[in-house]
Amino acid sequence: MTNEAPSKHALAFIFITMLVDTIGLGIIIPVTPKLIVQLTHQGLSEAAVWGSWLLFVYALMQFLCAPLIGNLSDRFGRRPVLILSLLALGVDYVITGLAPTIAWLFIGRFLSGAAGASYSTVNAYIADVSPPEKRAANFGLTGAAFGLGFILGPALGGVIGQYFGPRTPFYVSAALSVCNALYGLIVLKESLPPSRRRMFEWWRTNPLTPLAPLKHYPMVVGMIGVVVLMQLAHAANPSIWSYYVMLKFHWTPAEVGYSLMAVGAGISIVFGFLTRIVIPRIGEAPAVYFGLACSAVGFFGYAYATQGWMMYAWMAIWCLSGLAGPALNAIMSKQVAPDQQGELQGALASVNSLTAIVALVMLPHLFGYFTSAAAPFYFPGAAFFAAALCELGAMAIFFAMLQRAALQPAE
Repeated sequence: MTNEAPSKHALAFIFITMLVDTIGLGIIIPVTPKLIVQLTHQGLSEAAVWGSWLLFVYALMQFLCAPLIGNLSDRFGRRPVLILSLLALGVDYVITGLAPTIAWLFIGRFLSGAAGASYSTVNAYIADVSPPEKRAANFGLTGAAFGLGFILGPALGGVIGQYFGPRTPFYVSAALSVCNALYGLIVLKESLPPSRRRMFEWWRTNPLTPLAPLKHYPMVVGMIGVVVLMQLAHAANPSIWSYYVMLKFHWTPAEVGYSLMAVGAGISIVFGFLTRIVIPRIGEAPAVYFGLACSAVGFFGYAYATQGWMMYAWMAIWCLSGLAGPALNAIMSKQVAPDQQGELQGALASVNSLTAIVALVMLPHLFGYFTSAAAPFYFPGAAFFAAALCELGAMAIFFAMLQRAALQPAE
């Protein structure tokens, strides 16, 4: 099936796989705070710190396992890796749903992080079965599934968690994963024939290897500071949003789910439509400034909101931050040759992953500290305030790099 038109069932399976993965991640966000509170018998401030370490384990395992999973699929084929990953996710969700202690949640996050690293295998499968002229369109399936999953997941998890308990969404996710694995067993054909497989080599599984090529791109290296600060800031939403709105506005899991659904919908609109309209009209550099400024304003608004409805008002501004990433990526991509784009994107993905690992621990700890008795003053919005400062810092670095580029003589 290599480079042939993929069957509708195969593409449907890939779409559903990404959708299930994302729904499974999103469905547990609204109910995780309540489950941690139940297991630790502590308040939301302490639960946020526990939650940060759970996210850390998940992100770290994804970072470490992504090249390993990808290389295993090169050796043994895409089909078994994808199906086993889905079954592992199902096991993880069952473990989490049944967890009698907080330690079991860590075991579950360990498994789900490793299994969730199968994104690279999904992309490899699409590349195997798609002719070059249709590859970009088929790759769009993964983005569409991710966006739809993050809209549906939190809303579904919030409603189920509120009416059926915080553990029920995990059982729903487990059922989805197992059903998808069974569907894959029936409809999914192997895309990598034995003749094109290669031996497994451990050196290829080093997750830091993609960072090496950055030394060849001086301008990109300078922009890494912008990328890092943006990623630090954007980790605030997945890491503390649920804890913040539950503590400050006493939102229910359903209300948390609806708000995250709104965030997902807003970002999807910006990525899917506004980037194609706004960036060509105002230019890439102005789009970066505008996106970073909207993000900073939105985060400041979150930090000082006094009513729950204000979170939605500031959200409308914050979602425009989605203009900054694509514009910045376009600027950096112009610094390298066409045949080096994959190398660059791999390096940037590693930078984002490493930064997310740090941010997912740092920001919830800020929230936990400034809502505890040990804090010099009570400020639940401390992590959002820090995120806004990161965006302002990113703007300053971006300005400095553009000025530096303008002063360099043309080659």
